[in-house]
Amino acid sequence: MCGNNMSAPLPAIVPAARKATAAVIFLHGLGDTGHGWAEAFAGIRMPHVKYICPHAPTMPVSLNMRMSMPSWFDIYGLSPDSNEDETGIKRASENIKALIDQEVKNGIPSHRIMLGGFSQGGALSLYTALTSQQKLAGVVALSCWLPLRNSFPQAAANSANKDMHVLQCHGDADPLVPFIFGSQTVERMKSLINPANITFKTYRGLPHSACPEVSEGKSPQRPP
Repeated sequence: MCGNNMSAPLPAIVPAARKATAAVIFLHGLGDTGHGWAEAFAGIRMPHVKYICPHAPTMPVSLNMRMSMPSWFDIYGLSPDSNEDETGIKRASENIKALIDQEVKNGIPSHRIMLGGFSQGGALSLYTALTSQQKLAGVVALSCWLPLRNSFPQAAANSANKDMHVLQCHGDADPLVPFIFGSQTVERMKSLINPANITFKTYRGLPHSACPEVSEGKSPQRPP
């Protein structure tokens, strides 16, 4: 399923309790697997939704001294001017699009399929949705950024998702993917799709992680 010339195990799947009429495809972060997210979705699932949590292939990651770990694509650095693995990002995106196509073949309309992801997975979900020709329900993007941002708006010229809904969440104490990445990404997103359909939620004091409020899609908890 996943590319970069490396195999990955089959996705972790939380089946629908009833007939599946919608699907969520959620992509984990660097060095993780889909299992933890599948367990999280099992606790908050909706009965008609199938949850699919793919596993990234294992590859050397430049950011981490070329150590091998699950990664959707190579990461060279986490500064705004860092080079990006364009080939790897595009290849990973095509693999996620193939997963979307498979669910459509299984009988779930593309407009009933939502993409989501955390960190590197959130970045890939944004890029995939913006370049997909399948009309999607939307994207949930947690603690992430928009890859290959300088390729837009040209890269999204044929996208079917100009009016998709996007929920973007970011902790303002994130030391790995700084909060400014999230705020800059939402501004770029507003120039690419209908800005009225974009929601950006800030979680005060949250580092590079997801809290229960994020997982359940609740509004941020503010101190009294």
